[in-house]
Amino acid sequence: MSKTETMKAVVYQEPFEVTIEDRPLPKLTHPDEAIIKVTTAAICGSDLHMYQGRTAAEGGLCFGHENMGTIVEVGQGVSLVKKGDRVVMPFNVADGRCQNCEEGYTAFCTGVNPGFAGGAYGYVAMGPYEGGQAQYVKVPFADFNCLTLPAGTANEADFILLADIFPTGWHGVVISGFQSGESIAVFGAGPVGLMAAYSATLRGASAVYVVDSVPERLAAAEKIGCIPINFTKGDAVEAIIKKNGGMVDRSVDAVGYQASGDEKKEMPSIVLENCIKVTRPTGGIGVPGLYVPSDPGAPDENSGKGMLLISFGKLFEKGLTIGTGQCNVKKYNRYLRDMIISGKAKPSFVVSHNISIDEAPTAYGKFDRREDGYTKVLIHPNGPIE
Repeated sequence: MSKTETMKAVVYQEPFEVTIEDRPLPKLTHPDEAIIKVTTAAICGSDLHMYQGRTAAEGGLCFGHENMGTIVEVGQGVSLVKKGDRVVMPFNVADGRCQNCEEGYTAFCTGVNPGFAGGAYGYVAMGPYEGGQAQYVKVPFADFNCLTLPAGTANEADFILLADIFPTGWHGVVISGFQSGESIAVFGAGPVGLMAAYSATLRGASAVYVVDSVPERLAAAEKIGCIPINFTKGDAVEAIIKKNGGMVDRSVDAVGYQASGDEKKEMPSIVLENCIKVTRPTGGIGVPGLYVPSDPGAPDENSGKGMLLISFGKLFEKGLTIGTGQCNVKKYNRYLRDMIISGKAKPSFVVSHNISIDEAPTAYGKFDRREDGYTKVLIHPNGPIE
């Protein structure tokens, strides 16, 4: 542990303001916990929802649910991981003991956040767990939540993506019902959307269409063999159907509740509508994009309560299936780790910036404004990775 009693942490203050604060070092309070010296944490698009004031987050919250590092201390009950191990943690905090965890639904653990199914580090309403955009982070149920990695510093930018976006993108494809050889449309070319598109290519898609309006993001999709669709250049659904020679087999909503139309006006249900339109009868839709039960900044009263107007009749008429919900990271992260180790996958192509913790407040603003190519930002709280 540090020789001092404090550490630097990225702390939310109010909408559009995060600062670097000195916070007390985390201490073990339960035999099943571990303390991690954070080598890399990532800023997530989901963090922006809080940063923008679009959640119930209050000032004082330490951000950071995508975390990896080296174990510096373990409780007496920890037996599978040890001091010195290099580990990455799912953003899901889970106990591994409840019915949902036993069945693989670790995103919906009922034992870590009373009155709610699911916990996470540094996120509003997801339990009392401090985030890892800090020099140290405490991990509960460490044997269950820590995934060990090869020693050293190799593939750091790939392994950090196992905390959230690589498994989440993979999950979006899985819950769409995708099968190898099928065509798929991914709406949103942010980090999760690019990971969904990348996952579909890894899983053998015959064609992957990626819809967005940011040129750099569409270029990134094209580089991995996907077909970019700029929705500001015309109707995205029509463009996909024309290029594909018909509707696609599957679609993925990697945008969520802050979706907007071609005039930048928020239209919370537009991506779901487009998924319904572009997916063939009896096809499937995967929704890893975040939707919330309440939105303080919603454009209308219904969506402010998490109620969206969608063409459910058309969904029913076409016999579409729809899968939703946060990713159960532990269901996938071990296998995706091994794909990285073997060289079969290298998801770090989405990483745009590596920064120190002191640069985080500026990075949040640029990421929010989509400036300077900010796509996926990695924070190194204890210094650069050698």
